[in-house]
Amino acid sequence: MINKSIVVGITHGDINSISYEIIMKTFKDPRMLEFCCPVVYGSSKVASFYKKVLTKSIDANFKFNIIKHAKNANLKLPNMINITDNEIKIDIGEITSTAGDMARLSLETATKDIIEGNIDVIVTCPINKQNVFSDSFSYSGHTEYIASQTKTDKFIMLMIADTLRIGTVTTHCALSDVSSLITKDLILDKIRTLNTSLMHDFNITKPRIAVLSLNPHAGDNQLFGNEEKEKIIPAIEEAFNSKIYAFGPFSADGLFGSGEFKKYDGILAMYHDQAMIPFKLLSFDEGVNFTAGLPIIRTSPAHGSAMNIAGKDIASINSFRNAVYLACDIFKNRQIMKEEEKE
Repeated sequence: MINKSIVVGITHGDINSISYEIIMKTFKDPRMLEFCCPVVYGSSKVASFYKKVLTKSIDANFKFNIIKHAKNANLKLPNMINITDNEIKIDIGEITSTAGDMARLSLETATKDIIEGNIDVIVTCPINKQNVFSDSFSYSGHTEYIASQTKTDKFIMLMIADTLRIGTVTTHCALSDVSSLITKDLILDKIRTLNTSLMHDFNITKPRIAVLSLNPHAGDNQLFGNEEKEKIIPAIEEAFNSKIYAFGPFSADGLFGSGEFKKYDGILAMYHDQAMIPFKLLSFDEGVNFTAGLPIIRTSPAHGSAMNIAGKDIASINSFRNAVYLACDIFKNRQIMKEEEKE
């Protein structure tokens, strides 16, 4: 039986974005503290700055409990670990090197803590790849960084909104590289990782997975390409023969346009935008990004840093709040799975 308050580590992302707004708006609601204990890896000085900016939605009495270590978190309060004591220049809506440095430091500190077991789950606020990428941080995003730190080579970026779950074979890469990057073995690995996550993280027995094609009309008998015949279909067949209920390949427009996608527990797309366009059309304000296959639990709001509305006090908290909910749900499901395995 899971009855403990789940400690949720939260990275503050880009300090010039909507991150502090959505964090504070979410945890000013005391009901959030009934099932989780937030620990923000950030800066109390930055939080104080945004309290003065966001006067419409953030009460002056709202404050973080400042702690030195996650294990000292007060379960009844929103907590914060100051990742630096330095003064930080804030340029709302701007992409700056300082913001990139702070985003990296927050992510690195929180990732270290979750690996060491000091927090239960991690929720990452959006970053800007332009200012985060550096000689010391050559990762294309949160997913790749956390996978490297946890020494995980088989993982999948999974976009989730209620029962809609879409994963991708390739993630952040040029569209011109997709065909050469996808292989039968890579597709099969992603199918297996998705299948395992659907069972263990979402408690779905015998999940059904729809695999998308790469080419229009699923290649139309190789009229538009041979990736389906040479890579995708063999991967689906091998997965099915190993008792994974994988089907396809389906043309993306047909599967989503007809509503047939609702019949499946998970969908595997070949590349980033093939998944993101239908996902965000269907659930832009609600969606969550979950990295499946990791030994730790990491979620993130599906939207970006929203620099165009930063500091305007109009950002929606739905996606971020759902990311917190999902991380806690997956934590509970994994704990239940562990308990069942002991019996």
